[in-house]
Amino acid sequence: MLPEPQTFTFRGRRICYREYGSGPKVVVLTHGLLMDSRMYQKLAPVLAARGHRVITVDMLGHGSSGQPYEMTEYSMPQFGRDVVALLDHLGIPQAVIGGTSLGANVALEVAVAAPARVRALVLEMPVLENALPAAAAAFVPLALALRISQRMMRAVSAITRRIPRTNYVVDLMIDFVRRDPAASIAVLDGLIFGRVAPPIEDRRALTHPTLVVGHPSDPIHPFSDADRIARELPNARIVTASSIAEWRVRPARLDRELSAFLDEVWALRAVA
Repeated sequence: MLPEPQTFTFRGRRICYREYGSGPKVVVLTHGLLMDSRMYQKLAPVLAARGHRVITVDMLGHGSSGQPYEMTEYSMPQFGRDVVALLDHLGIPQAVIGGTSLGANVALEVAVAAPARVRALVLEMPVLENALPAAAAAFVPLALALRISQRMMRAVSAITRRIPRTNYVVDLMIDFVRRDPAASIAVLDGLIFGRVAPPIEDRRALTHPTLVVGHPSDPIHPFSDADRIARELPNARIVTASSIAEWRVRPARLDRELSAFLDEVWALRAVA
Protein backbone atom coordinates (compact mmCIF):
# COMPACT_ATOMS: atom_id res chain seq x y z
CA MET A 1 0.00 0.00 0.00
CA LEU A 2 1.27 3.46 -0.89
CA PRO A 3 1.95 5.89 1.95
CA GLU A 4 -0.40 8.85 2.10
CA PRO A 5 0.85 11.76 -0.01
CA GLN A 6 2.09 14.85 1.76
CA THR A 7 2.55 18.31 0.30
CA PHE A 8 4.36 21.59 0.83
CA THR A 9 4.34 24.87 -1.05
CA PHE A 10 7.40 26.39 -2.67
CA ARG A 11 7.23 29.64 -4.60
CA GLY A 12 3.44 29.34 -4.63
CA ARG A 13 3.55 25.86 -6.20
CA ARG A 14 2.33 22.64 -4.56
CA ILE A 15 4.88 19.80 -4.40
CA CYS A 16 3.73 16.32 -3.36
CA TYR A 17 5.89 13.59 -1.85
CA ARG A 18 5.63 10.25 -0.05
CA GLU A 19 7.82 8.80 2.71
CA TYR A 20 8.80 5.19 3.32
CA GLY A 21 10.71 4.19 6.45
CA SER A 22 12.54 6.45 8.86
CA GLY A 23 15.98 7.32 10.14
CA PRO A 24 18.96 9.49 9.19
CA LYS A 25 19.92 7.64 5.98
CA VAL A 26 17.73 9.56 3.55
CA VAL A 27 17.26 8.69 -0.13
CA VAL A 28 15.24 10.98 -2.42
CA LEU A 29 14.00 9.43 -5.67
CA THR A 30 12.70 11.40 -8.65
CA HIS A 31 10.75 9.85 -11.51
CA GLY A 32 10.88 9.91 -15.29
CA LEU A 33 9.28 12.42 -17.66
CA LEU A 34 5.45 12.45 -17.62
CA MET A 35 5.42 9.73 -14.94
CA ASP A 36 5.18 10.13 -11.17
CA SER A 37 6.60 8.88 -7.89
CA ARG A 38 4.55 5.67 -8.04
CA MET A 39 7.21 4.27 -10.37
CA TYR A 40 9.19 3.64 -7.15
CA GLN A 41 6.40 1.85 -5.27
CA LYS A 42 8.37 -1.43 -5.54
CA LEU A 43 11.89 -0.11 -4.88
CA ALA A 44 11.11 2.31 -2.04
CA PRO A 45 9.76 -0.34 0.41
CA VAL A 46 12.79 -2.55 -0.31
CA LEU A 47 15.17 0.25 0.63
CA ALA A 48 13.07 1.23 3.65
CA ALA A 49 13.21 -2.37 4.91
CA ARG A 50 17.00 -2.07 4.80
CA GLY A 51 17.09 0.95 7.07
CA HIS A 52 16.67 3.89 4.72
CA ARG A 53 14.21 6.73 4.86
CA VAL A 54 13.01 6.95 1.27
CA ILE A 55 11.23 10.02 -0.08
CA THR A 56 9.63 9.84 -3.51
CA VAL A 57 8.60 13.15 -5.00
CA ASP A 58 6.21 14.20 -7.76
CA MET A 59 7.93 16.93 -9.73
CA LEU A 60 5.84 19.96 -10.64
CA GLY A 61 3.45 19.08 -13.46
CA HIS A 62 3.47 15.40 -12.48
CA GLY A 63 1.44 13.16 -10.19
CA SER A 64 -0.30 14.97 -7.35
CA SER A 65 1.88 18.09 -7.49
CA GLY A 66 0.64 21.33 -9.00
CA GLN A 67 -0.12 21.23 -12.73
CA PRO A 68 0.39 24.76 -14.09
CA TYR A 69 -0.24 25.23 -17.81
CA GLU A 70 2.52 27.81 -18.36
CA MET A 71 5.67 26.38 -19.93
CA THR A 72 7.78 28.95 -18.07
CA GLU A 73 7.05 27.08 -14.83
CA TYR A 74 9.13 24.12 -15.99
CA SER A 75 12.88 23.80 -16.33
CA MET A 76 15.55 21.39 -15.21
CA PRO A 77 17.22 23.93 -12.87
CA GLN A 78 13.82 24.68 -11.30
CA PHE A 79 13.17 20.98 -10.74
CA GLY A 80 16.53 20.83 -8.95
CA ARG A 81 15.60 23.80 -6.76
CA ASP A 82 12.29 22.13 -5.92
CA VAL A 83 14.13 19.07 -4.56
CA VAL A 84 16.40 21.31 -2.47
CA ALA A 85 13.24 23.00 -1.16
CA LEU A 86 11.89 19.56 -0.22
CA LEU A 87 15.03 18.90 1.84
CA ASP A 88 14.58 22.30 3.50
CA HIS A 89 10.91 21.60 4.21
CA LEU A 90 11.75 18.28 5.89
CA GLY A 91 14.81 19.63 7.71
CA ILE A 92 17.14 17.14 6.01
CA PRO A 93 20.74 18.39 5.89
CA GLN A 94 21.96 15.82 3.37
CA ALA A 95 20.53 12.96 1.31
CA VAL A 96 21.33 10.56 -1.47
CA ILE A 97 19.59 11.96 -4.54
CA GLY A 98 18.59 9.58 -7.30
CA GLY A 99 16.32 9.32 -10.26
CA THR A 100 15.44 7.77 -13.58
CA SER A 101 15.74 9.56 -16.93
CA LEU A 102 14.34 13.02 -16.16
CA GLY A 103 14.91 12.19 -12.49
CA ALA A 104 18.58 11.39 -13.10
CA ASN A 105 19.04 14.82 -14.66
CA VAL A 106 17.16 16.42 -11.77
CA ALA A 107 19.60 14.72 -9.38
CA LEU A 108 22.49 16.29 -11.30
CA GLU A 109 20.82 19.70 -11.03
CA VAL A 110 20.47 19.27 -7.26
CA ALA A 111 24.16 18.39 -6.95
CA VAL A 112 25.19 21.43 -9.00
CA ALA A 113 22.86 23.82 -7.16
CA ALA A 114 23.52 22.57 -3.62
CA PRO A 115 26.47 20.15 -3.55
CA ALA A 116 26.72 20.06 0.24
CA ARG A 117 23.14 18.76 0.47
CA VAL A 118 23.95 15.70 -1.64
CA ARG A 119 25.53 12.65 0.01
CA ALA A 120 25.69 10.68 -3.24
CA LEU A 121 23.99 10.34 -6.62
CA VAL A 122 22.10 7.47 -8.24
CA LEU A 123 21.59 8.06 -11.96
CA GLU A 124 19.52 5.62 -13.99
CA MET A 125 19.27 6.39 -17.71
CA PRO A 126 20.66 9.95 -17.66
CA VAL A 127 19.86 12.03 -20.75
CA LEU A 128 22.91 13.92 -21.99
CA GLU A 129 24.26 15.23 -25.28
CA ASN A 130 24.27 11.90 -27.13
CA ALA A 131 20.54 11.50 -26.54
CA LEU A 132 19.48 14.94 -27.80
CA PRO A 133 18.66 14.01 -31.43
CA ALA A 134 16.53 11.01 -30.42
CA ALA A 135 14.87 12.94 -27.58
CA ALA A 136 14.00 15.82 -29.90
CA ALA A 137 12.68 13.38 -32.52
CA ALA A 138 10.41 11.81 -29.89
CA PHE A 139 9.24 14.73 -27.78
CA VAL A 140 8.72 17.53 -30.31
CA PRO A 141 6.20 15.47 -32.33
CA LEU A 142 4.62 14.26 -29.07
CA ALA A 143 4.04 17.84 -27.90
CA LEU A 144 2.58 18.72 -31.31
CA ALA A 145 0.32 15.65 -31.33
CA LEU A 146 -0.97 16.44 -27.83
CA ARG A 147 -1.67 20.03 -28.85
CA ILE A 148 -3.67 18.92 -31.89
CA SER A 149 -5.63 16.23 -30.04
CA GLN A 150 -6.25 17.86 -26.66
CA ARG A 151 -10.00 17.30 -26.66
CA MET A 152 -9.65 13.61 -27.48
CA MET A 153 -6.80 13.16 -24.99
CA ARG A 154 -8.86 14.78 -22.21
CA ALA A 155 -11.56 12.18 -22.83
CA VAL A 156 -9.03 9.34 -22.92
CA SER A 157 -7.46 10.66 -19.71
CA ALA A 158 -10.81 10.72 -17.94
CA ILE A 159 -11.53 7.14 -18.99
CA THR A 160 -8.12 5.69 -18.09
CA ARG A 161 -8.11 7.34 -14.67
CA ARG A 162 -11.11 5.15 -13.83
CA ILE A 163 -9.12 1.97 -14.50
CA PRO A 164 -8.00 0.50 -11.14
CA ARG A 165 -4.27 0.36 -10.54
CA THR A 166 -3.66 -3.38 -10.31
CA ASN A 167 -0.47 -4.16 -12.26
CA TYR A 168 2.72 -2.21 -11.64
CA VAL A 169 4.21 -2.57 -15.12
CA VAL A 170 0.94 -1.97 -16.96
CA ASP A 171 0.24 1.10 -14.85
CA LEU A 172 3.68 2.50 -15.65
CA MET A 173 2.93 2.18 -19.36
CA ILE A 174 -0.50 3.84 -19.28
CA ASP A 175 0.15 6.57 -16.71
CA PHE A 176 1.03 8.93 -19.56
CA VAL A 177 -2.52 8.82 -20.96
CA ARG A 178 -3.99 9.33 -17.49
CA ARG A 179 -2.37 12.76 -17.38
CA ASP A 180 -3.94 16.16 -18.04
CA PRO A 181 -2.82 16.78 -21.66
CA ALA A 182 -2.54 20.55 -21.15
CA ALA A 183 -0.07 20.03 -18.30
CA SER A 184 1.87 17.52 -20.41
CA ILE A 185 2.18 20.08 -23.22
CA ALA A 186 3.45 22.73 -20.81
CA VAL A 187 6.02 20.35 -19.30
CA LEU A 188 7.27 19.24 -22.72
CA ASP A 189 7.45 22.80 -24.06
CA GLY A 190 9.33 24.03 -20.99
CA LEU A 191 11.90 21.24 -21.17
CA ILE A 192 12.28 21.23 -24.97
CA PHE A 193 13.23 24.90 -24.95
CA GLY A 194 15.46 24.69 -21.86
CA ARG A 195 18.67 22.92 -20.98
CA VAL A 196 18.60 19.16 -20.67
CA ALA A 197 21.37 18.79 -18.09
CA PRO A 198 23.97 20.91 -16.28
CA PRO A 199 26.90 22.01 -18.47
CA ILE A 200 29.82 19.62 -18.83
CA GLU A 201 32.16 21.77 -16.72
CA ASP A 202 29.65 21.76 -13.86
CA ARG A 203 29.20 18.01 -14.07
CA ARG A 204 32.93 17.38 -14.01
CA ALA A 205 33.22 19.34 -10.78
CA LEU A 206 30.88 16.94 -8.92
CA THR A 207 32.88 14.74 -6.54
CA HIS A 208 29.98 12.84 -4.97
CA PRO A 209 30.02 9.04 -4.98
CA THR A 210 27.79 8.11 -7.90
CA LEU A 211 26.13 4.93 -9.10
CA VAL A 212 25.19 5.07 -12.79
CA VAL A 213 22.81 2.51 -14.28
CA GLY A 214 22.82 2.31 -18.08
CA HIS A 215 20.68 0.32 -20.50
CA PRO A 216 21.59 -0.95 -23.95
CA SER A 217 19.39 -0.53 -27.06
CA ASP A 218 17.54 2.59 -25.88
CA PRO A 219 18.03 5.57 -28.24
CA ILE A 220 16.47 8.13 -25.87
CA HIS A 221 18.70 6.88 -23.04
CA PRO A 222 21.77 5.63 -24.93
CA PHE A 223 24.32 3.67 -22.97
CA SER A 224 26.92 6.13 -24.27
CA ASP A 225 25.36 8.85 -22.09
CA ALA A 226 25.51 6.63 -19.00
CA ASP A 227 29.11 5.76 -19.83
CA ARG A 228 29.90 9.43 -20.43
CA ILE A 229 28.61 10.63 -17.06
CA ALA A 230 30.40 7.74 -15.34
CA ARG A 231 33.66 8.94 -16.90
CA GLU A 232 32.98 12.64 -16.24
CA LEU A 233 32.31 12.26 -12.52
CA PRO A 234 35.52 11.34 -10.70
CA ASN A 235 33.85 9.09 -8.10
CA ALA A 236 31.31 7.33 -10.32
CA ARG A 237 30.92 3.71 -11.27
CA ILE A 238 28.58 2.15 -13.78
CA VAL A 239 26.31 -0.89 -13.73
CA THR A 240 24.83 -2.26 -16.95
CA ALA A 241 21.20 -3.34 -16.84
CA SER A 242 20.10 -6.03 -19.28
CA SER A 243 17.30 -3.76 -20.55
CA ILE A 244 15.04 -0.91 -19.53
CA ALA A 245 12.70 -3.56 -18.09
CA GLU A 246 15.12 -5.27 -15.72
CA TRP A 247 14.62 -3.01 -12.71
CA ARG A 248 10.84 -3.15 -13.26
CA VAL A 249 10.27 -6.88 -13.76
CA ARG A 250 13.42 -8.59 -12.35
CA PRO A 251 14.70 -6.09 -9.80
CA ALA A 252 16.69 -8.33 -7.43
CA ARG A 253 20.15 -7.83 -8.98
CA LEU A 254 19.91 -4.05 -9.34
CA ASP A 255 18.31 -3.76 -5.90
CA ARG A 256 21.38 -5.51 -4.48
CA GLU A 257 23.73 -3.22 -6.41
CA LEU A 258 21.96 -0.14 -5.10
CA SER A 259 21.77 -1.43 -1.53
CA ALA A 260 25.50 -2.20 -1.48
CA PHE A 261 26.27 1.23 -2.90
CA LEU A 262 24.12 2.95 -0.25
CA ASP A 263 25.82 0.99 2.53
CA GLU A 264 29.20 2.21 1.26
CA VAL A 265 27.98 5.79 0.93
CA TRP A 266 26.67 6.06 4.47
CA ALA A 267 29.89 4.53 5.82
CA LEU A 268 31.94 7.31 4.19
CA ARG A 269 32.49 10.82 5.44
CA ALA A 270 30.08 13.32 3.90
CA VAL A 271 31.05 15.30 0.81
CA ALA A 272 31.90 18.84 1.90
